[in-house]
Amino acid sequence: MSYRVAKTGEPHTITEDVLIPAVKVVVKCMLGEKAEKKLNSIPLSNDTVSCYIADMAENVLSQLVNRIRNSDYYSLQLDKSTDLDSLANLLVYVRYMYESTIHEDFLFYHSLPTQTTGEEIFLLLDNFMSENRIDWAHCVGISTDGTKSMMGKHSGVVVHIKAVATEATWVHCSIHREALASPKMPENLMSVLSDAVKMVNFIKGQCLNSRIFATLCDEMGNYHLPLLMHTEVRWLSRGKVLTRLFELHSDLQVFFTDHHPFALSSCLEDAAWLQRLAYLADIFSCLNEPNLGLQGLSTTIFETQDKIESTIKKLIFWDSCLKRNVIDCFPTLQEFLATNDNMLLHECVKADIMEHLQQLSKQLRKYFPKMDNANSWIRNPFKVPESLPIPPLPVREQEKLLDLSCDSALKLEFACKPLADFWVQRMEDYPYLSKRAVKFLMPFSTTYLCETGFSALMAIETEYPQRLNAENDLRLKLSPIFPAISDLCDKKQGHPSH
Repeated sequence: MSYRVAKTGEPHTITEDVLIPAVKVVVKCMLGEKAEKKLNSIPLSNDTVSCYIADMAENVLSQLVNRIRNSDYYSLQLDKSTDLDSLANLLVYVRYMYESTIHEDFLFYHSLPTQTTGEEIFLLLDNFMSENRIDWAHCVGISTDGTKSMMGKHSGVVVHIKAVATEATWVHCSIHREALASPKMPENLMSVLSDAVKMVNFIKGQCLNSRIFATLCDEMGNYHLPLLMHTEVRWLSRGKVLTRLFELHSDLQVFFTDHHPFALSSCLEDAAWLQRLAYLADIFSCLNEPNLGLQGLSTTIFETQDKIESTIKKLIFWDSCLKRNVIDCFPTLQEFLATNDNMLLHECVKADIMEHLQQLSKQLRKYFPKMDNANSWIRNPFKVPESLPIPPLPVREQEKLLDLSCDSALKLEFACKPLADFWVQRMEDYPYLSKRAVKFLMPFSTTYLCETGFSALMAIETEYPQRLNAENDLRLKLSPIFPAISDLCDKKQGHPSH
């Protein structure tokens, strides 16, 4: 029961306040009062549950550390964030080899008491590695965001890690890079975005305005009632906010006319402004698709590059479509023009859109350079050209790769397994090729897991403040490893009175 409490992030007191009383009712109904009285012997006070969770978290950490020690390679994903109490927190995830597959797990969480410099972050990380006797030499990857404390040339965390883990490569979070590529746009589009955000914040920032607008939308029969608050720190914010705003722009115009005048309300009567808004809603919704695709478990650098390449090609294709006056690729804009007596797209708006598409494709290419073909054999070892040598591989290993490429049984296995797992399971037969492939695939391509970890941490710290040290609860909530409860029970002495 304590494990389930931690797994769901509930307060420790829920066992005494809710779970045990509920179980007693069920047991009394099904088995009688005698069976119900036996439940009184179960020790599940707040302090007891906290001790149980601490023991299970320690057991899970011990299992994880043993797995990492026995793994040939591992990679780290780390990020820092500030909570509501202005305390900086460091969250670290690890990817490692275990039982012929690649696993991802929560490594540790720690508060940064004073400075958040690269030296302080590395000191915490290095202390954890030393205490748990994890060898830095096996670290082959570090994934972080692009902040100075993480990637600074002279004192960033990455520099310190590379000093002790010479084979480690740094990967800049792909989601963060995509976010860095998207803000730049033509002045007219930037002005529309700024005005749209001001309108949204004017409604959402005042409770009275928000209630009146929700009532108005309800009276007008709209499916969506509230607007969405815009925030720069949320990756998917722009696409969702602008789409909702455009869907409710008619209601917003009525609100500004009948209830509360607003300086920017005239924009809602400007056809060119609305056309730009419709385009922004479409383009940022499209950018959300690769963003969502980059989130999740076991994402490799190949999958990341594929999604970005697809986005860049789409941007170039959309630009060519606009040159031919084809706007089917922007459904919101197309519907707006069609529902307004087949209104034509203004030439100035068309020029802004084309300029933005070109800028966006260039920015994405800047942050995501094309991959060379040196590691293409890792992605598909069964499409190896016979006549062309592969420069990074020794001649003998190229011959081994040709042997592998002609193995029909392995080809069938390759089609139904994750890429990293396929190469991990080739360690015995093709050790050199397998190790080279695993080292390339091991690094995280995003910091998505850290972001989900911070969300769980915020829920634990804000909703249930009685847990001053949330690491034990966080470990059980985030880790897929199940604690060895039977072994823990064997080490405990039973209460004689029970």
